[in-house]
Amino acid sequence: MTSAFTSEPVKGAELPPPKTEIGVWGWLYHNLFSTWYNSLLTVLSVLLLYWLIPPFVEWAFIKADWVGDSREACSREGACWVFIKVWFGQLMYGRYPIEMRWRINIAYVILAVSILSLFIPKFRHKHWVGLFLFIGFPVIAYFLFVGDSFGLEYVETTRWGGLFLTLVIGILGIVGSLPFGIVLALGRRSEMPVIRTLSVAFIELWRGVPLITVLFMSSVMFPLFMPEGVNFDKLARAIGGVMLFSSAYMAEVVRGGLQGIPKGQYEAAKALGLGYWRMMGLIVMPQALRIVIPGIVSTFIGVFKDTTLVLIIGLFDFLGMSQAAITNVNWLGFSTESYVFTAVGFWIFCFGMSRYSMAVERKMHVAYKK
Repeated sequence: MTSAFTSEPVKGAELPPPKTEIGVWGWLYHNLFSTWYNSLLTVLSVLLLYWLIPPFVEWAFIKADWVGDSREACSREGACWVFIKVWFGQLMYGRYPIEMRWRINIAYVILAVSILSLFIPKFRHKHWVGLFLFIGFPVIAYFLFVGDSFGLEYVETTRWGGLFLTLVIGILGIVGSLPFGIVLALGRRSEMPVIRTLSVAFIELWRGVPLITVLFMSSVMFPLFMPEGVNFDKLARAIGGVMLFSSAYMAEVVRGGLQGIPKGQYEAAKALGLGYWRMMGLIVMPQALRIVIPGIVSTFIGVFKDTTLVLIIGLFDFLGMSQAAITNVNWLGFSTESYVFTAVGFWIFCFGMSRYSMAVERKMHVAYKK
């Protein structure tokens, strides 16, 4: 006997999905015109872009001056990129001797080749490349940049500048802040009162003062507390200050990841007989770092942009060299070109870090996708 609640399926051609659900129209509807206020914001955004982009394109490209070697080559109807062309060497390398800039370029090539090899899927020696980047490359870069050995002429750090100095401070600050921040995060969660108190005091102290104060103290006040005849390079003091400052923020980011790990993970690791450090290194910390990838990269980006503050202690980074260039009496009035070029440079590096972090996050969270 056939149930009253069952019926034969209706046979016939399936209806196509609505146009507002698929294709270009579907994307436009769901992302730009799903509600009346989204539609209003879309229209206003389009009008704003129409108001800003055409004049900028006309100024930066159509009416811009590209060819020349002096101020006379600039017509002033558009951007004068001749200014950037003339000052490009200083913006990239600071006052580093021109005949020795090949040493910096070699370090760039080594770094680029090493990093690109890590993106090769079937490359089998990535662990050796990573070990080289953390141990071997800093040693090679030091002897190339500083010199005074292997027949290389010595170059004072006071002559370093431009994008080169920004990368040195930013990379060292980023690389040093992560491991130190992990140690501080573990110390803050430690069951030992002394370790926990010292970690909390360090984190709160460094988070409670602005970076500009830290740099000023490292440059001016720190030498006063050193024994007579003992002094550290100004750049080394600045890098140390940036590293310690960013490690305090990194510690809080990592601590948030540790708090997001279920208690059962700790209990399971202890049930397997793992000690504290093996439990943290093999079970807990990899999961915690995976959770806080966006926070870690945000801290990295903040550190990279904060390198501009070293100008207050007499170190001319990328932005500092840009400001020095526009104060030259022969090139007054080109501050817009200088700041636009600097902004684009910082944006390229920060956007690259952001996109790479998103790719790593997607790759690391594959197991959690439903």
